[in-house]
Amino acid sequence: MTSLACGSTLSLLRAANPNNTARSLHLSSNLLPGFTHKLLTASSSSSSSKTVGVRVTRAAAQVADAVLVDKEDKSRVLRVGVICGGPSAERGISLNSARSVLDHIQGEDLHVSCYYIDSHLNAFAISSAQVYSNTPSDFDFKLESLAQGFQSLSEFAEHLANSVDIVFPVIHGQFGEDGGIQELLEKYNVPFVGTGSKECQQAFNKYNASLGLSKYGFVTVPSFLVQGSEVNQDELSEWFVSNHLDVNSGKVVVKPTRAGSSIGVTVAYGVSDSLTKANEIISQGIDDGVLVELFLEGGSEFTAIVLDVGQGFDCQPVVLLPTEVELQFQGSGDVREKDAIFNYRRKYLPTQQVAYHTPPRFPIEVIKSIREGASLLFQRLGLRDFARIDGWFLPSSTKALSSSEDKFGITEFGTVLFTDINLISGMEQTSFLFQQASKVGFSHSNILRSIISRACLRFPELATYSSKSSQFQKNIKSSKLNGTSKGHEGFRKVFVLFGGDTSERQVSLMSGTNVWLNLQGFDDLDVTPCLLARSSDHSSTTDSDKKDPGLNSIEVWSLPYSLVLRHTTEEVLDACMEAIEPARAALTSHLRNQVMNELAEGLTKHGWFTGFDIADELPVRYSLKEWIKFAKEVEATVFIAVHGGIGEDGTLQFLLDTEGIPYTGPGAMASKTCMDKVATSLALEHLKDKGVLTINKVVKKKEDLLKMPVRQTWNDLISKLQCETLCIKPARDGCSTGVARLCCAEDLAVYAKALDDCLLRIPPNSFSKEHGMIEMPNPPPELLIFEPFVETDEIVLSSKTVSYDTQRLLWKEHSRWVEVTVGVIGKRGSMHSLSPSITVKETGDILSLEEKFQGGTGINLTPPPVSIISNEALGRCKQRIELIANTLQLEGFSRIDAFVNVDSGEVLIIEVNTVPGMTPSTVLIHQALAEQPPVYPHRFFRTLLDLATERVV
Repeated sequence: MTSLACGSTLSLLRAANPNNTARSLHLSSNLLPGFTHKLLTASSSSSSSKTVGVRVTRAAAQVADAVLVDKEDKSRVLRVGVICGGPSAERGISLNSARSVLDHIQGEDLHVSCYYIDSHLNAFAISSAQVYSNTPSDFDFKLESLAQGFQSLSEFAEHLANSVDIVFPVIHGQFGEDGGIQELLEKYNVPFVGTGSKECQQAFNKYNASLGLSKYGFVTVPSFLVQGSEVNQDELSEWFVSNHLDVNSGKVVVKPTRAGSSIGVTVAYGVSDSLTKANEIISQGIDDGVLVELFLEGGSEFTAIVLDVGQGFDCQPVVLLPTEVELQFQGSGDVREKDAIFNYRRKYLPTQQVAYHTPPRFPIEVIKSIREGASLLFQRLGLRDFARIDGWFLPSSTKALSSSEDKFGITEFGTVLFTDINLISGMEQTSFLFQQASKVGFSHSNILRSIISRACLRFPELATYSSKSSQFQKNIKSSKLNGTSKGHEGFRKVFVLFGGDTSERQVSLMSGTNVWLNLQGFDDLDVTPCLLARSSDHSSTTDSDKKDPGLNSIEVWSLPYSLVLRHTTEEVLDACMEAIEPARAALTSHLRNQVMNELAEGLTKHGWFTGFDIADELPVRYSLKEWIKFAKEVEATVFIAVHGGIGEDGTLQFLLDTEGIPYTGPGAMASKTCMDKVATSLALEHLKDKGVLTINKVVKKKEDLLKMPVRQTWNDLISKLQCETLCIKPARDGCSTGVARLCCAEDLAVYAKALDDCLLRIPPNSFSKEHGMIEMPNPPPELLIFEPFVETDEIVLSSKTVSYDTQRLLWKEHSRWVEVTVGVIGKRGSMHSLSPSITVKETGDILSLEEKFQGGTGINLTPPPVSIISNEALGRCKQRIELIANTLQLEGFSRIDAFVNVDSGEVLIIEVNTVPGMTPSTVLIHQALAEQPPVYPHRFFRTLLDLATERVV
C-alpha cells in the first residue's frame, strides 16, 4: 500500500467518532494477513480524547469482532448476535437488513457480532466489515478466506449460547421466518428477538395462516392449494367455477406457500396457466406448495408494522400508521401489465411504478379497522416483539367477497382483508419498518433498540439490561431549516443535498440517504436532508425564463426525517406535496398523536425508554437561490450527493463558491473538466511518459448522428479510430449512463433510434452482443463520444462442488489489461489513492447502474488478488492514480475508473466521477474498509465532511 502524501489526511481517516456516544468500532484479528489490532483514537471537536481497549474473543468469535468498550462500563454492554443470509432468494435483502441494523444499534452499551448462514445452511462468524459486501455473490465468494465456519448448526448454537446475550435474526424467508432458526435457538436456550418457532411455522405458511385467520373470524381470500406434483386439474376447475371465474381466462394470483417478499408471486389466467406457473414455482425449488388465490380487482394493498410494548410475556401490540401501496402505470401499455402486483423488484428497487402513502388515503374508519385487526391478529397468532402484516382494502364499489357479516373486516366503506404475515420485516434503510416508525417519532436507532430491549424483558437473565436507561437516546434534532439559527448550541449545520433530474437521480437519493443517516450518528452535527428537484411550477419566473428556465426552475426541499425514506425522487416529491396539503396534514397529525399516545402508554413503563427522538415536521420548499442564501446565513457545510447534472458539472460548486459556502468534493473548475470526458483526456495527455494513457475519441453531435446514413457514419468512425468495436457514451454525463458497446452498424442504428425516440432505457440484449439494461440520459445528450472499445481480460467466477460449493476465479489472460475503479481522498495536491477494486461483471461488458450501486449483482475484489496484479504493479498503479487526481486538481474525494496493465501498472483512463456513488454497498465503502485499520462508513463520511471545511480556496 502506498503511503499518504499528506499525514493529516491519514489522521483524518483514522480518527474515531468524535461524539460522546461514539459507536464502538472493532477489528478482526484474522481477516487478512497483516491485520493488526490498532486502536482508534477518539477525538472530539473540543479536542478531548478517550482511549478505548480491545477485547478479542476466542476461536470463531475472533472473526466476529473484538469489542471496544470502556473498562468501567463492561458490565453494561449487551452482546447482540445479528444473523443474516439464509437459503432463500431474499439473501440479498437480508444482507441489506443486517447492514442497516449494524449501522444503527452499535454503541458503547451494545456490541454487535455478525453471523451468516449460507444457502446450504452452513454457519459462519463474520466481521462487521464483511457485512458491507454488496451482493450475495460477493459475500459468498469471500466467505472461505474471510470468515470462520462452524462444523454444524449445533456447534454454531453452542457458540451463540456462550458468546452473545441475545440474537437478532434478520434472515428473511426460509430458515428465518419459518421457525427454523428459532427452533435451533430455543433448543440451546439462546434468547432471541421475535416470534417463537411454532408460531412462526403457523404464520409463515400462507395456507395455514389463511386457515388460522378464518378460524379467528377474519375475512380471507378464497384459495386453492397445489401440493407437489399431485395436481387434480378437475378440482382446480371446480374451484374456479365455484368462485365465478372463467376456467380459461379467470384471473388469479399464484404464489408459494412458504416464501416471503413477493418471491415467485405472479398473475395467472385460467386453470391451465395457473398450473403451469405453479409447476414453475415447484420446479425452480422455491416451494413444493403453491397457493392459487382470487385476484382482488379494484382493491388497494396496505402494510402495517406492529410493535409490542408490553412486559415480559404480556403482549400489548400497537399498530403504527399503515402504508398504502399504490401501483402506477404510465401510458396505455399491456393490459396485463396493469394487472401487475407488488413484486420483489417493485418492493426493493427504485421504480416509478409504485408509490407509498402513510397513512393510507382510506376513510379513517377503515384505517381504524386495519389497526384494530392487525393488533388482534398479532395477539391471536402469538407473535412477539414486532411484525409486519400485509393486506387489502376492497371498497364497497368493488365486487364483494362472499362472507358473513359477522366476520372481522366488514365495514360500511368496504372490506379489510389480511393476507401475509411477515415475522422478520425488511430492515433496509428505507423499509416499511423505518418509514412507519419515523412517522410516529422513532429514529432508526430508537426503533431497533426498542425492539431489542422489549425482547430482553422475556428473559430474566437480561433484565438488568432492559431495566437501565440506555445511553443511545439523542436529543430531538429538528431536520427543518428553521429560523436563522446557526444550528443548535454546539452543533455544526450540515445540508446533505441529493436528487436532481438526471438518470442517476435514484442512485443519488440512495447516496444522500446513506450519507445523512451515517452523519446523524454524530452529536456535534445538525444534519438536514435536502432534495434538489426541477420545479413543476414556474409561475414566479418571467416569460423568458419559462422558455429557458435553467437554474430558475430548480428548487430545494428541506425534508423531515420520514419523507426521505423513499425509493425514488418522484415519490419523495409526491410525499412532500401530499404532506403540505392542509386536510392531509391534519389527518396525519391526528393519527400520529393517537399512535404515539398508545405507544407511550406501554413504553413509559420501561426504564430503557427515554422518549421519541423524531420531531413532527413538514417539508419546506425553497428556490435554489433562497436555499444557498440560507446555507450561508446558518454557516452550513453542504455535502453534495447529486450525481450528474449541476451537481457534477461545476455549476453547483460555482454557486457555493460565490457565497463562500464550504462543500464536499472537488471545486468548480475540476468538476467541469471531469464532467467533460474530452476535456479530461486533454488535461491528462501530457502524462503519457509517466504511464498515464488516454483513449482516442471522436465527438459527434446528436443531430449529425441522426441525419447521416448509419452505415456511412459507422465506416467513418472505425476508419478514424482504427478499430472494429466501438464504445459510445454521452460527452457530459455520469458513469454508466448511456454507455454501450457497438459491434456493427446495426448496433449504432439501435442506439440512434433510442436517442431519437428519447428512450429512458435500452432493454437488455438490444445489441448484437449480450448486455444488461442501459439507462439513458434524459433529455438525450447533444454531444456523443465514440472510442475504441478496450478489450480487457475476462475474469469469471467458477463453481466447483466439494463438500459444499467453493468458488474460484478464472482469469482468461490475453491482453493483460483489467478494468478497475478506485477512490481518491484528501486535500488538493496531496490526494491519496484507496485500494483499487476489480469488479467481476455478471452480464455484458459494461457495468450497469444496478451493478455499481444498488447491491444487485457483481463481485468486488478489493484489493485485487496478487494472482492477477502483483503488489509492485498495484503500487505503481496507485501512484499514477494519485498523479491523475493531483493533475486534475481534485480534492475531498472522487472516483477514477481506468484500465490497468497488470504487469507495468500503466493506467488507461476511462473517466473521473467527482460525486461518486455513496450507497450502502458501493465499492468506495469496500475500499475504505480495506484501509488499515478499516474505516467504517460513518467515519468515512465524516472524514469527507471535515475535508470540506479545510478545502483550499
